Amino acid sequence: MHLVLQTVAKLMLPFLQLYGLYLIFYGHISPGGGFAGGAVIAAGFILYALAHDAELVSRRVADWLNSLAGIILILLGFVGIIRGSAYMFNIPEWRGQGGQLFSGGLIPLLATAIGLKVSSAVVMLYYYLVGEKKNV
Repeated sequence: MHLVLQTVAKLMLPFLQLYGLYLIFYGHISPGGGFAGGAVIAAGFILYALAHDAELVSRRVADWLNSLAGIILILLGFVGIIRGSAYMFNIPEWRGQGGQLFSGGLIPLLATAIGLKVSSAVVMLYYYLVGEKKNV
């Protein structure tokens, strides 16, 4: 692999991860959210893997994080059911002040779980596609 590509990928990785987290955490009060942030985070991991021909996150960890995110989403749904609210994110005690980071009830937590689910699923998809390419 080319040294310039490896250096640029290594330098861009923290910025991509930080921007992905920004999209996830501020998705309920600005454009973005869990899906877009998860895709940006996964793009950073894939860029690193393509440049260095190495896995930054192992397949097993990506699979485990994907399952964990699914469990978190189910548990957050049960929180809304147990609270008996009209929507699972309409919990009055968790609403806060409008425009603040924690003003959306369960929405920031849902966006975080969705971001984790999307990023791990895209990284797993990349690994499966690379594995198929190597087997051909």
